[in-house]
Order: sequence, then C-alpha cells, then structure tokens
Amino acid sequence: MTKQMTQLNKQGMICCGVVIATLLAIYLPFLQKLVSDWGTNEDYSHGYFIPVLSAYFIWSMRYQLEKIEVRPNNAGLILIGIGLLQLVVGKVGSELFLQRTSLILVLIGVILFLLGWEYFKKLLFPIFYMVFMIPLPAIVWNNIAFPMQLFSSAITEQVVYLFGIPIFREGNVLHLPETTLEVVAACSGLRSLMTMFALSSALAFMSRLNKLGKFIQFTSAAPIAVIANIIRLTGTAILASRFGPEVAHGFLHDFSGIVVFVLGLSLLIAVNTLLAGLSFTQQTRY
Repeated sequence: MTKQMTQLNKQGMICCGVVIATLLAIYLPFLQKLVSDWGTNEDYSHGYFIPVLSAYFIWSMRYQLEKIEVRPNNAGLILIGIGLLQLVVGKVGSELFLQRTSLILVLIGVILFLLGWEYFKKLLFPIFYMVFMIPLPAIVWNNIAFPMQLFSSAITEQVVYLFGIPIFREGNVLHLPETTLEVVAACSGLRSLMTMFALSSALAFMSRLNKLGKFIQFTSAAPIAVIANIIRLTGTAILASRFGPEVAHGFLHDFSGIVVFVLGLSLLIAVNTLLAGLSFTQQTRY
C-alpha cells in the first residue's frame, strides 16, 4: 500500500511538473511584458508584490491543504478550454487584459482538474487575487479616472476653502493665489484605490473576521483611498499657496505619495482592529 501511494505521489508530481512547464511555455511572453509594464506604469508598480502575497496565502494554508483528499474533477477541463480560448481571442484582438486574465482562469481550471473541488474552493482566492497585478484596459481606466479627478478637485476645493485660503475651481484645475494646480489622472486617487483594494483584500483574507467583517474590511478600501488622496491634495494646495507651485513637484510630490500609502495602510489596520473589537470574528481562520 505504501509503495502504491508513493508511486501515485510520483505520478502526481510528474503530472504537475508537466502542466507547470506547459503553462510557462505558453504564457512566458505575456508574463515578460506584464513585468515590464510594472516597471514603467506607476499605477501598477505594486504588481511585483501581488504574486508574492498570493504564494504566501497558499503557503499559510499548507497544513489545511495536506488534509484534503485529491479528487480530480473533469469540469476543470471546461475552465481550461475557456481560458485558452480567451487567450486566443485576446491575442487576435490585441487586448492585453484578456490575454493576462486568461492565465488566472486556466490556473483555476488546472487546480479543479488535477486536485478537485475542495482544493478549488481553498485556492480560489489566492489565485484570483492575482487579478490585482493586471492593469485595467486604458478605456476602463480613463473612464474611471476622470470622474475621480473632478470629484477629488471638488472636495479639495471645499476643504482648502475651510482653511481660509482663496480658491477657485474650473473642472479639475484649482486656482490659488499666485499659482494654479491641475489634478491630473495620476492624482485622481485611482492608483491608491487599486492599491488599497489589494491591501484590504489581503487583510480580510488573513484576518479572523467573519464574512460580514471581511466584506466591511474589503469595501473600506474605497473611502480610505478617497480620504487619503483628499488629504494629499489639500496639503499640496495649502503648501503651494504658501510656498509656491514648486512644492507640488519633485521630492515633496513623491514623498506625499508615500505618506498617502502609509496613511491608507494605517487606516485599513485600524478598521481591522475595530471590527475585531466589535466581535466581527469567527472561530476558524478561513
């Protein structure tokens, strides 16, 4: 019986190795372009950390996964087929988002096909989490970014006015005494929104919150990202009105981005702590 189990384990490892090698051969060109985009697209510079976090999620469940019986499910072939079809469609249409997200669908299908339904349920979040590393299509990004630019500009105008500083807004342009600031797409808050959603998802998954608590934790990313960005824009506007437009560029501009990240992460942790204190917890971890 032991020899039989050992033989089955070896066959399983060989099968998994073949599948991984095949996927790498198919998706390597797309992954290389994706990694290159992380280095050039500041909106997705967090992409480097997403696969690491996804791998950590799986590693943290290793003892639970060891207890699950492997029961291959042929339904996974359907997902694999759909994912590969999506890859072909994305390639023909030169749509990078379809090409890249097809990998996630194929991976989920492989897990279901080789390991079974229970593994599929356990690993669904860690695999799907990788969607945060894939840039949205430009048409989608721009349609979200511009309304956020206008919204951020409007709120910043009201907050700055409360500090007694004269300010006049035209669309996403803020006119201050002796200087003018434009809330460009990079300052719309969409970048921090994507990062905060990635962080809030990770916190929700790793926490001992119940389903409602996890949902609140996840959705808290939106208001936190908006608040942090408004604080950044307001601070920049106040400093620019006092010391000139130079403070809106260069080191102080980049440093304010770090401050927004730290502030957002701190608020997410505060929400997690608050929810735990309000008994939004469960007995088991996952």
